[in-house]
Amino acid sequence: MAEKSVPEPQFEDLLRYIQESRGLDFRGYKRTSLRRRIAIRMEAVGVEDFAAYQAHLEVHPGEFEDLLNTVLINVTSFFRDPDAWEVLKTDVVPEIVATAGDQRAIRVWSVGCASGEEPYSIAMLFAEALGLQTFCERVKIYATDLDEEALKTARAATYTARDVEGVPPDLLDRYFERTNHHYVFNREVRRCVIFGQHNVVRDAPISRIDLLVCRNLLIYLESETQDVVLPRLHYALAPDGFLFLGKAETQLARSALFRPVEMRHRIFAKVPQEWRRTAGNTLPVARADRGDAPPQMLLAETVLNEAGTAYLVIDEAGKVALANAAARQLVSVGEADIGRPFQDLPISYRPLELRAPIEQAMRERRVIRLEHQEYHQSPAETIRLTIELRPLFHPQDGSVYASLLSFTNTTQIHAMQRELEAAQESLEQSIEELQSANEELETTNEELQSTNEELETTNEELQSTNEELETINEEARSSNEEMESTNEELRLQAEQAVSYKTYLESVLRSMNVGVVVIDAAHVVRSWNRWSENAWGLRAEEVVGTAFDALDIGFPVHLLRGDLLTVQSGREAAEQVLEGVDRRGRPILCRVRVAPLSAEDAGMVIAFEDITEERRREDYTRYLGRIMGQALNEIYFLDPDTLHFTLSNRGAEKKLGCTATQLTQMTLADVMPSVGMDELKRLFEPLIAGEKPEIVVETVIRAVDGREYPAEICVQYYGEEVPRILVAVVHDTSDRQQLPAA
Repeated sequence: MAEKSVPEPQFEDLLRYIQESRGLDFRGYKRTSLRRRIAIRMEAVGVEDFAAYQAHLEVHPGEFEDLLNTVLINVTSFFRDPDAWEVLKTDVVPEIVATAGDQRAIRVWSVGCASGEEPYSIAMLFAEALGLQTFCERVKIYATDLDEEALKTARAATYTARDVEGVPPDLLDRYFERTNHHYVFNREVRRCVIFGQHNVVRDAPISRIDLLVCRNLLIYLESETQDVVLPRLHYALAPDGFLFLGKAETQLARSALFRPVEMRHRIFAKVPQEWRRTAGNTLPVARADRGDAPPQMLLAETVLNEAGTAYLVIDEAGKVALANAAARQLVSVGEADIGRPFQDLPISYRPLELRAPIEQAMRERRVIRLEHQEYHQSPAETIRLTIELRPLFHPQDGSVYASLLSFTNTTQIHAMQRELEAAQESLEQSIEELQSANEELETTNEELQSTNEELETTNEELQSTNEELETINEEARSSNEEMESTNEELRLQAEQAVSYKTYLESVLRSMNVGVVVIDAAHVVRSWNRWSENAWGLRAEEVVGTAFDALDIGFPVHLLRGDLLTVQSGREAAEQVLEGVDRRGRPILCRVRVAPLSAEDAGMVIAFEDITEERRREDYTRYLGRIMGQALNEIYFLDPDTLHFTLSNRGAEKKLGCTATQLTQMTLADVMPSVGMDELKRLFEPLIAGEKPEIVVETVIRAVDGREYPAEICVQYYGEEVPRILVAVVHDTSDRQQLPAA
């Protein structure tokens, strides 16, 4: 056997602390694998020894979750090892369904279910075999694991496209619902799967299981722990139950508790161990009072008492159930010894210890014969006994329920054998050479046996190494899956970054504003298309160049103060500067300098061409000045209420009121001969677009009561914001009255 590693006190103390504080018992796990997985967490948190890591756990209780996720290698997938699942589908599941009949419930237990792919795979197989409705009524699947976080994932039953690659397309369509970028397992089937935290080494097993799936869990356990777990799995199975192991668990196939159904794919059936159960009935106990026994029983006892061979019957509880007359006389077993434990009788240990051979006979279900054992009936009389140990089988189910011991006095036979041996001494001398050769052969046989034992030891070491390599392979696969997941996230982030960059470039190119991004050293990082068109330099020529050193026909040196102000105070600055664009045209720009963000010390410089805007403002200012000084009255009216909103100085002077007073009046207030309703009807064709303008001759009344004749020309501007009516009033007091014709 391979030597066990020397225990490390700090390591054992750490395992004990984990068990006492969180109830996580790792003592049955292989020390090499367990030590390596814990070392991964120690390296992650930056501690050097197990004592320091224990102190870290005491200070940071949240580390327990990361430790559990690291130690428990959750490597699983849907229909992992498809060939094995195919055998399960075609051979095992139909047999379980047939054995259960039409009424009995079917119970399945998935040990070490991780994130749920395994129990859901089992559920799909039984749902396919029974139909969805029957499956939901009769099948219960118990899925257990130590890792509570993995159980949460399993209960959610939400998987990525990569997770369901092993699911056949037809099953994927029937049992999964596609939502965005994930697949959710069927809700009805999911209700039949019960998840729970369970330690198969310490906790009581679930019973009456038809199919027990325990794949690549036992390879992480020490051999002593495996010897504890296997009987638990045996107990959990129903008499006709099946055990489905992982492909790496080869040594477990040698257990007497299970027989192989499909050795290649590690599928086994339970072997009933009837001898382990306490028999319901023992042999009839011989008593003095047998008046109520059947005649056949009395006849059988009479025959046994008359037999010359001494017989003792030992029941499964280890008590004397029957002893005939010859046994009472030969080995001194009396009526009072019936019902007593066999170990209390002298015959149990004299002439030799018989309890071990009795157990061997019952366990191996064969007859054991002990020849010519020396027995002292009295201090003066010594005889030879031949003892035969025979298991008794139940006539109905074939189980072993008692042992029959027969004692035969072979003193004379032994003496004759001694005489025969003496007579054969001369013959033995004549064949001395043959005996010598036989001894040489025996020596060679011993050497071969020694070599065979060494080979067996080597084989066990190789098996242990193979299990360790399989464990490392599982760990590597887990790490590989994590890396693939990380790579997928990085790929999506890269695609998003490219998309954002393309979007940002499109936005910057479409803007009618020059945008320049510089870093903390005033080096240009971005230069959009407006800047290229305005200053005549392409982005490739400018990016990487100091902004202060650019010669673009614009006084960039005048922005240095704003740059320093923004860079130090992180507040935006703005000013208007004149420059010359690449065509030599004067250009007036509003330049705004703003910080990027708190994390990035760079800045954004925005150039807005306001040359035309300033020119329009000047034109508007000139136009307003001209209109304001005009002698004609000009009014802006609200089309809905006919209130004055704006007027020129000529109107204010003519009416004798201020602009503020005028905004409180309507057009009807200065036209005494026309009412408000009549005015609205008058302007309806104008507002409806039926007429371009309306001219009205009326009388205007000033604030001081003075009246004068006037002609009003009204136009409507409905496309403007806000909509307005413009009324131009001409005083007609000085017009000459034309003579009548």
